[in-house]
Amino acid sequence: MKGKIYLVATPIGNLEDITLRALKILKEVDIIGAEDTRHTLKLLNHFNISKPLISYYKQNEKVKSEMLLEKINEGKNVAIVTDAGTPGISDPGEEIVKNALKNDIEVIPIPGACAFVSALICSGISSNEFCFIGFLPTAKKDKREKIEELKLETKTIILYEAPHKLKNTLEEILEILGDRSVVLARELTKIHEEFIRGKVSDILNKLQEARGEFVVIIEGSKESKKDVEKKHLNEMTLEEHYKFYENKRVR
Repeated sequence: MKGKIYLVATPIGNLEDITLRALKILKEVDIIGAEDTRHTLKLLNHFNISKPLISYYKQNEKVKSEMLLEKINEGKNVAIVTDAGTPGISDPGEEIVKNALKNDIEVIPIPGACAFVSALICSGISSNEFCFIGFLPTAKKDKREKIEELKLETKTIILYEAPHKLKNTLEEILEILGDRSVVLARELTKIHEEFIRGKVSDILNKLQEARGEFVVIIEGSKESKKDVEKKHLNEMTLEEHYKFYENKRVR
């Protein structure tokens, strides 16, 4: 009989945020696949849990997924954890889920802390609809292109950003998206938890040395793609209108 995969959310800062169910599963599974085994070992030791740990991070995800699936096919139950938060959300987990489902292996979520959800609900920016980007591309050109794509996104935009890149990212947001309302959520659930709210320009003027991981919540565009197209059409001459619709018909 095949085992199961449990995607276990772990604390994003405060250890008390772990759920009773997460502790129960971590005690019961045969193996734990961890993004950083040293980090996870501290968590397990804190709760007096002793289990075999296998390193499972982005760079080795494909190889380790295959190895863990072999164990599951032998009847072992496996928990996947990341350093903080929910597996698969800008963290390892997606690869093993895809492979597990192809092999008819049951995947069970053990919900808990998620940094971007915690930041969003306290941001004061609309949480009705949102667009989660995670980490922006590292290459400068790709990063700018991604931000350009978000220019006419009317939903609230959510990013993750490292402290040493934060200032540059805010400068590009100001340049490309304009001076929107943003919220920086820092060190969530930890002692130095902080929410910095304001216009991008104001925050850039006040921002000192950035420390800790950041969630960036950005107000959506007031103008949609349809609004821009409509405005563009209204400014066209009769001849330009004809060419526009003629080109659409040809396509």
